[in-house]
Amino acid sequence: MTGQAVAQGDAMGSVKQAMKAGSAKDLSRNFGSMVEITLDGAEATSYSSTQAEFVMKNFFAKNAPVDFSVNHNGTSDKGQLYAIGTYSSKGGSYTVLIRMKASGGKYLIHSMNFIKD
Repeated sequence: MTGQAVAQGDAMGSVKQAMKAGSAKDLSRNFGSMVEITLDGAEATSYSSTQAEFVMKNFFAKNAPVDFSVNHNGTSDKGQLYAIGTYSSKGGSYTVLIRMKASGGKYLIHSMNFIKD
């Protein structure tokens, strides 16, 4: 159980660092093979990890990060990790919902939802 808790912490920790830095490259290391991204109320779109990196690169370019903090995180009944955070950029802030699934012994992002505050 402790190994799993460590994997969870590591996974969310590296996601948090990447978000704070606005690094799509670092963030993409945590992507599953397909990632569903929802930006600002638009319809959720599934992307390959490569496409998702590009989408996030554009997002970070338009919304340069000032800060990212996780307000709440936990594990769903199905064993998925989730985190609800606040992404602050120069142009405003977003509530971010990140969901991760276990895959090959580590947790990978399978969906990200950005809701402009």
